[in-house]
Amino acid sequence: MKRNFKNISDTCSHNLMSVKVIGNKSLILHSAIVLMICSMTILNACKKFLTEDLKGEFSSETFYQNDKQAIQALNGVYNAISFSGFSNAIWVFGDIASDDAVKGGNPGDQSEITYIDEFNSDANNGIISNYWSHSYEAIARANNVIANVPAVSMDETVKNRIIGEAKFIRAYSYFNLVNVFGKVPLKLLPQLTQETIHMPLSEVSDIYLQINKDLSDAAAVLPVSYSITDQGRVTRGAALAMLGKVNLYQQKWAAAIGYLQQAEALGIYRLLPAYADNFKLAHENSSESIFEIQHLTGQNPFTGSGLNQWFAPASEGGYYFDAPTQSLVDAFEISVTGEVDPRLDASVGRDGQPWLNGEIFSATWSPTGYLTKKHQQPLSEVSSSLKGDGGLNYIYLRYADLLLMKAEAFNETNNADSAKANLNKVRRRARASFNGTPPVDLLADITTSDQNLLRTAIQKERRVELAQEFHRYFDLMRWGKTIAETALGHDFNYETKRYFPIPQAETDANQAINP
Repeated sequence: MKRNFKNISDTCSHNLMSVKVIGNKSLILHSAIVLMICSMTILNACKKFLTEDLKGEFSSETFYQNDKQAIQALNGVYNAISFSGFSNAIWVFGDIASDDAVKGGNPGDQSEITYIDEFNSDANNGIISNYWSHSYEAIARANNVIANVPAVSMDETVKNRIIGEAKFIRAYSYFNLVNVFGKVPLKLLPQLTQETIHMPLSEVSDIYLQINKDLSDAAAVLPVSYSITDQGRVTRGAALAMLGKVNLYQQKWAAAIGYLQQAEALGIYRLLPAYADNFKLAHENSSESIFEIQHLTGQNPFTGSGLNQWFAPASEGGYYFDAPTQSLVDAFEISVTGEVDPRLDASVGRDGQPWLNGEIFSATWSPTGYLTKKHQQPLSEVSSSLKGDGGLNYIYLRYADLLLMKAEAFNETNNADSAKANLNKVRRRARASFNGTPPVDLLADITTSDQNLLRTAIQKERRVELAQEFHRYFDLMRWGKTIAETALGHDFNYETKRYFPIPQAETDANQAINP
């Protein structure tokens, strides 16, 4: 049984604040909590929701009165990052903007994604605008929790944990924003005044400083684990691993190693024996998962994953988006006798190979001949008529990623032995996932100690191990101009195309931004 945080509709999500129109300006008088959030309590082990009837709105002055309301507000923060599918479009940036996937789908369907794929998007792109607004919705909710919960009379340990969870989600949201857009407004307070509403763009370095602070604060107060009734909440290991990732992105190699080792030292993470199990319903919140966004099918309000439909073939009621490229498929190792890295068929549907329901995949299902296999469930779990309401969680951060980040950081600090040790743990698990006895030349240990060769091996391993998990574009960008431009082709200019445009709606509304 799994845990989940209730979703509310996009319409309800924008009713969290009370607005008064003054001329052409909108002044947010106070942060209001729609009582729908009160129904977003955690699903218990028997999948029963604790709900309350919709009764109206509560302002900040009347809502944060007790521990129950503090937790309800926090659950609203989780809700804001669980919008899966199209509204939370990290997959569009992480996969489709990279060399691993193209838009897919019908040629004219969701054409704004094509502009992102081709780096021709402008400030009026709806996908970009939606991603911006959903990210700042999560940040606004987190800011309200961080500002208001300290005054609530309740158990101090629980109070500190709630604030830590909110700070983690704020850091997670800003980390994604800064890697999609570069400079963004760093909003850390409830939207109560003109000064807190109209915030200028902050330097990337300043945003990273705040991300580090939030994650450090979270790591100091979050528990290592939760009971089954709270499974899915952010843990200390998640905060430490995110600190490692954040420092890796800043090329602070020694700090990254330190944080990643602290997460590993908790002793609760390990690789699952079979690689493909990471992406199956039966293995959610496993020992390999470090930070996993929760979903549950068949609930009202909606809590499911839309990825199940966006990536599925038309025959299953899907839209066949995020179509893998031949370049990605070719990145997987193949032995001299033709056997392939087992991670390929766990990640990608390809012609002549078994699909999720046991039928044989046909290249005609996709414009590239391939479909994303991760993030999807067989029809025995979610029927085609309910395809957009999947129950499979999205794993943002898992132990294999941690090992590869350690390998990269060790290599950059000239510790080839430690780099290879971490890299080969990931490769050996992949080799062990082979059905039968693997060929001796398939996924053999990496033995070189040459820093450049080892760097290339680690980068390739990240591509295949984390294929279609929405990380590739951001890896290319942090690896720099040469690697990014080589991967993305002559149409991509690193200096001018790395970041996506800030939405026009934001520059129109935020008087402190100079477009």
